Amino acid sequence: MTGLRRVILAILIGTLLLGAVLLGVAMLRNRPQDLPWTRLDLGEPIGMFTGRKLAGLTDDYALCRALLRGAGVRYAMLAPVQGGERCGYADAVRLSEGGARRIDFAPSNLGVSCPVAAALAMWEWNVVQPAAQRHFGARVTRIDHLGSYSCRRIYGRSAGDWSEHATADAVDIAGFRLSNGERVSVLADWEKGDAKAAFLHEVRTGGCKLFSTVLSPDYNAAHRDHLHLDQAERGEMGWRACR
Repeated sequence: MTGLRRVILAILIGTLLLGAVLLGVAMLRNRPQDLPWTRLDLGEPIGMFTGRKLAGLTDDYALCRALLRGAGVRYAMLAPVQGGERCGYADAVRLSEGGARRIDFAPSNLGVSCPVAAALAMWEWNVVQPAAQRHFGARVTRIDHLGSYSCRRIYGRSAGDWSEHATADAVDIAGFRLSNGERVSVLADWEKGDAKAAFLHEVRTGGCKLFSTVLSPDYNAAHRDHLHLDQAERGEMGWRACR
């Protein structure tokens, strides 16, 4: 057997063993969402491959919309936008009030790509609301944002890579309003070391399981007032970050 054949055989055996381990773990835990080949279900808890499946919705707008409907998420489809060389979108939705979602957005005209909308819904159910209950004994009623679609390159530079905002595949979160009347602000509360800071750090880290890239004030000064959440298809730019 040649060296190349040995390598190929080792890869095949390793792949089969990994698949068997994943299948065994998923069966023991009764969590099909832990398997890479099962269909994504937004109503299930976050699994080992949920983030990759959400990012993969970039290539299947019809499936993404069907998953939103199946999970009880209300939305309105947005007309396609063509904004130049690398800007625009054809898969954007505006999340509507009611249904399975209980958090409003301010301003209310937030339009994001469908994969971002799907990730936001799961973030609310699995990360944001549980964290709010733990830290404040309250629920989040509103998320303050700085927008999504913006035809620009990263940091607004005149050259370089295009921002995920240029295709509505990103959203910037500035703060949260609670049912007890309190407000949690990324700018004001990130470094306080209190319950509000702990909440912000928890929802940042939890978002990393659902979004391709999550950037916070820990990343750089440009993100001192918001959490950047984007759903670029993983591997497209050759890197991802959770900071």
